[in-house]
Amino acid sequence: MKEQLYTIPLNDAVNADDECAFCFVERSLEQDSLDFVLGSCASYMESDVRAITDVQGFCREHFKKMFDYGNTLGNGWILKTHYMNIRREFENEVKKFRPGKLSLADKLKKKTAENSMVNWVNAKERSCYVCRHSQEIYERYIDTFFIMYEKDEAFRQKIKNSKGFCLTHFGDLCTAADERLSGAQLQEFYDMLFPLMQKNLDRMQEDVNWLIEKFDYRNAQADWKTSKDAVQRGMQKLKGGYPADPPLQMKK
Repeated sequence: MKEQLYTIPLNDAVNADDECAFCFVERSLEQDSLDFVLGSCASYMESDVRAITDVQGFCREHFKKMFDYGNTLGNGWILKTHYMNIRREFENEVKKFRPGKLSLADKLKKKTAENSMVNWVNAKERSCYVCRHSQEIYERYIDTFFIMYEKDEAFRQKIKNSKGFCLTHFGDLCTAADERLSGAQLQEFYDMLFPLMQKNLDRMQEDVNWLIEKFDYRNAQADWKTSKDAVQRGMQKLKGGYPADPPLQMKK
């Protein structure tokens, strides 16, 4: 399959020989989103962009990463108009709020009353511009993965010879496979994927085991083999992400 513009990032991710190609993709998407929001392109000064971030806001994790990014003025502008929107919404919620009522029977059953203010807060907790923007593009790369897997023999071989995926993205691939593949093609995919995951979970177990053994004085002079960074790779394999990554900071 001839490389297309939309296949380049996924090929780059697979060629990186990472513990999970989709962790690689996800990190790139998140960093691109942070650069877009706060970087030198100054998108936070564009009214149409801030109109979206004012409504969607950011989750706790991405507020922390935005702070670490280091653009004080950019963060200040984003917060200024986001607060204006939050205050307007809060005032509207207060005006229409009525305390929920529960019968004694419901209280004994430990039911909770419908609370419009709690619902509003929970919606805000779930809403994040970076999460949403990254997720939308990530889903396109899941589609691209299956297009390439079906049409590109070289890509299939790269996947078969890769280090597999983290459990989180492995689950995403299983969900997507059930939606996009069927019959013999679906069975063939799982026949490839499950042994690949098993082999690489076993490899990760061996690395973690040897890391621990290296702390025994009797193994002080022994080769670390591939275990020196087993903790961060082991964490990634289970939950995704890059625990050892330094904070992304604005390029000066």
